[in-house]
Amino acid sequence: MGLQARNTASRLPSTVNDLEKAPLVVDDVDSSDLIKDHPRQPFYKHPLSLLIGVLLLLLTTFITHQFDFEFPFPSPSKPLPGFIQEGIKQCEIIARPPPNPKPFDEKRKFNDRFVKGTKPTWLKNGTVWTGEKDGTEILYGADLYLDGGVVRKIGSPDELAAFVKDKSDVDEIELGGAWVTPGIVDTHSHMGVDSAPALRGSDDTNSLHASAQPWLRSLDGFNTHDVAFNNSIAGGITTMLVLPGSAGAIGGQAFTFKPRWTYENTPQSMQVEPPFVINTHGNGSWDRTDAWLFLKSACGENPSRVYSDTRMDTYYKFRQAYTQGKKIKDEQDRWCESPKTQTTPFPTSLEYDTLAEVIRGKVKVNIHCYEPVDINSIVRISNEFRFPIATFHHAHSLWSITDLVKQAWGAIPPAVAIFATNARYKRESYFSATEFAPKILADNGLSVIMKSDHPVLDSRFLVYEASQAHHYGLNFSQSLGSVTTHPAKAMGLDHRLGYVRPGYDADLVVWDSFPLALGATPKQTYIDGIPQIINPHVVQKPAEAQKIFSEGKWDKEITETIATRGETDLTPKKSAKNILFQDVAAHYFDNFDATTFENGRGDVVVQDGEITCMGKCVIEESDVAAFEVIDLKGGSIAPGLITVGSFVGLMDIRQEKSTRDGTAQDPLKEEGPVTDGILVRAVDGAQFGGRDTLLAYRAGVTTAVAYPISNSEFEGISYAFSTGAPHPLAEGAIQNPYAALHIALDDNSKSSISTKIAILRRLLLGEVDEKTELVEALKKAAKGELTLVVKTSKADVIAAVVRLKKEVGDKVKITILGGHESWLIADELAEANIGVIVSPARSYPGDWDSRRFLAGPPVTNHTLPSYLASHGVKVGLGIVEEWQARNTRYDAAWVYANNPETFTKSSALDLVSKNLDELLGLDLEGGKKGWVAYEGDLFGFESRVRGVKGYGNGQVDLF
Repeated sequence: MGLQARNTASRLPSTVNDLEKAPLVVDDVDSSDLIKDHPRQPFYKHPLSLLIGVLLLLLTTFITHQFDFEFPFPSPSKPLPGFIQEGIKQCEIIARPPPNPKPFDEKRKFNDRFVKGTKPTWLKNGTVWTGEKDGTEILYGADLYLDGGVVRKIGSPDELAAFVKDKSDVDEIELGGAWVTPGIVDTHSHMGVDSAPALRGSDDTNSLHASAQPWLRSLDGFNTHDVAFNNSIAGGITTMLVLPGSAGAIGGQAFTFKPRWTYENTPQSMQVEPPFVINTHGNGSWDRTDAWLFLKSACGENPSRVYSDTRMDTYYKFRQAYTQGKKIKDEQDRWCESPKTQTTPFPTSLEYDTLAEVIRGKVKVNIHCYEPVDINSIVRISNEFRFPIATFHHAHSLWSITDLVKQAWGAIPPAVAIFATNARYKRESYFSATEFAPKILADNGLSVIMKSDHPVLDSRFLVYEASQAHHYGLNFSQSLGSVTTHPAKAMGLDHRLGYVRPGYDADLVVWDSFPLALGATPKQTYIDGIPQIINPHVVQKPAEAQKIFSEGKWDKEITETIATRGETDLTPKKSAKNILFQDVAAHYFDNFDATTFENGRGDVVVQDGEITCMGKCVIEESDVAAFEVIDLKGGSIAPGLITVGSFVGLMDIRQEKSTRDGTAQDPLKEEGPVTDGILVRAVDGAQFGGRDTLLAYRAGVTTAVAYPISNSEFEGISYAFSTGAPHPLAEGAIQNPYAALHIALDDNSKSSISTKIAILRRLLLGEVDEKTELVEALKKAAKGELTLVVKTSKADVIAAVVRLKKEVGDKVKITILGGHESWLIADELAEANIGVIVSPARSYPGDWDSRRFLAGPPVTNHTLPSYLASHGVKVGLGIVEEWQARNTRYDAAWVYANNPETFTKSSALDLVSKNLDELLGLDLEGGKKGWVAYEGDLFGFESRVRGVKGYGNGQVDLF
């Protein structure tokens, strides 16, 4: 009989106890009977049941592992251990792709660095170079509206009028057509770590503990009291990548900063997109952001010199460090494959985490590297460890190996950050360095960046590097881009910097002339929409200074450079005795009538190497064939220039002992009867034919003055020589073998300044009877027969020299070399008839003795040369390093461009010719000075030297 269910509701137990006692009822069968009659087998003895159980167990285990469930269900999940939770966060960080932010647009209304209370600014009627269209876009008569620390609007006056609804609290500034560019970006600076004035307590450029130290951070040594900040702002610098120095193979991490003052006045508050920040909204932790990291590396001579390594040692250390970086990267990646099963914390390395990030492609690697051998090694390492290189720095030879550079790991070839003409200071920059490198690199598709290496070059004049690149062949859009868009892109900041665009940071420079014009100076610099220069002093530049000029045409020279791998023959290849210079617009000689040229143009005739006619000149038709005819295209003829302040003529490579004369004997040391009181004459160590010397000659410098290389107070006797002469015994090579006695009253020896003055006083007053060369020279000086050139910049020391002259007598001829604080006592110097050779020509507060410098426009209305000249002081211009000699003409032109109210073109040229002759006691008369023929205006970058008549040379060398 089948089982039939029936209603059992009436039999439900009424209590729990009843339920426990009541038998199970299924239909009419008593459960107790079922148990008696049909005893159950255990579950695990039934095959099918066993299989089902195993499957259920496996499924439970899987679910528990995958979804953090615990068994038996349900139960609350336990929190993960703290080290795993922290490790998961780190996994999320390292899993991020390399930064690739979208460019900001007009939707961005506030800069993350915006300062509350900053008023909006309306710049009207500007000539705006935007950086767009590969740097070719220029907006004429454009207005810009800055608000919230960003560029909010660019357009016509009507468009801006419609955009600006409320003008009640807006600074409206009429630009009058002035040029506007993005802020200048320096991709290679040591500002804040190699700070000014240079003092031991603030020198944080390098660590000397090991060659490879990727764990160091320039941020940790960044000095917010560096006086160079405001100085560089005055040159248009708005952003800089501050690198550790180049002593070691891996010098450490770099950081990006804007140089403006902040209320917090800390390094962290000056950063742009910092890679780490203090989490002030949470637990105060040090959190990684999505921004780029930066790393500084170096190869070649620097690590070799500092650590006594060979190149083989250096690249082993590179590979050793990157091996550690790859190891920690691999350990981190493996940990992150299954973080919740880990029993140890996320693996980290204080030393090599940064290199792990390099291999992940999230670090902008910047490498100081000059030569093919070194660049080749770095390219191999980048491929071995698979990381991209952002920029090669210095890289004087890279122009010759562009195909190699493109083999570096990654889709985008490295950019190249270089100097314009600063070269030949060491072997790796001596042979293949060329001023045509920017043009050659750009023609080969590489991004060209001009850099400062501040304070090696004062970053205030970084645009000057771009100007020189333009002069030597780089087109104007690439040249302006080399200090704006190109470095911004190489630094991974081109989504907010390097262009004048709506939504971009309001970092702008308003210029007093076309930015690449010689002497171009900011009228105002804006950082984050804030004007940085209080009451700027602006020079009204002429209309021609506002015009775009074409890049220099040097096709022949570039072809020769490439063919010789940079080792071109710099000696003149062509000379002539008889020349007809046509279309000459000006001359700068005292012995010719100033009205020589009628209607602004004329001819200059040279016969047997001497100028015989100026103005309207006639050459017999029968003689025309004997003349070389050169069109100067509105150029000029001027006296040859003079250089002083460096060791041109005594050394070829500054960092190679074997290429220089050596250090002179101190005449005050008691070395014995032979050397006691000896006074070294620089002429005895004369060196001719060096590349810096020949480049100076080709640039119109016909005379160089060199004084002995010395560490003593009495450095020795200088000599003057012809830069174009082949050797010291050539006719006219030595112009003055016994020029002036040079004295150092700076910190080049252990003696105190007061001790040096005391010694000098005794000698000048004739209180020493010894018959030594030094004593005899000082007797001549006391009689005015020998000029004393005193090297010092400190006003207090210069004042001591003024007092000393009053004691000794007016016959003593004294010239100050350096003199950067001399403006403080300009009237006293004029009264004492003491002249000053400002060296270098543009002051920088590099040391304690020059910290009270005169900045010049736009900070002050005078430059140091103009201030001194306006107070009646005889002024000359000098240099410091040998490579600067070639730019002597530009130094004079710069002074004229920024002080036209003080100098005429002729008196500006006197600063590097006639005045130096007098201040150094050279006594160069007539043809000894030589002369130079310039194509185009010699006070602009548009000109070039076409002919040089050196002292004692019967011919004119043609270029």
